[in-house]
Amino acid sequence: RVVLDTNVVVSALLFGGGPVARIRAGWQAARVVPLASRATADELLRVLAYPKFGLSAEEQAELLADYLPWVQVVRVPDPPPAVPPCRDPSDVPFLQLAVAGRAKALVSGDRALLALAGTRRLCPILAVDTFCGRFL
Repeated sequence: RVVLDTNVVVSALLFGGGPVARIRAGWQAARVVPLASRATADELLRVLAYPKFGLSAEEQAELLADYLPWVQVVRVPDPPPAVPPCRDPSDVPFLQLAVAGRAKALVSGDRALLALAGTRRLCPILAVDTFCGRFL
């Protein structure tokens, strides 16, 4: 049970080399169960539609079909669980998901999230390489 930041999921789906390929293989083999909430899923949809990726709606749907079947949806309660302050407000839903979903790790390449590594009351926040070294 892990929270994969959007940058990790997008890298695994679009670029697929290196350690992110191991994460993708991990979810496809059910060794890794990615968690998602409405907010994190909405962000993934928004990012896949960025013009810089040049993906058609059909290509976006194909990528999602290679991810969503392995995702466990977690309902983040209202009010959401308390999380430590984060420099980037767009990262807060990932922290809330990690707490609500009782994640074993939050995997990210985002400096604002990685800066919170070691914070009490949170699961480990790990860079992709570190996560792969520990879990895959």
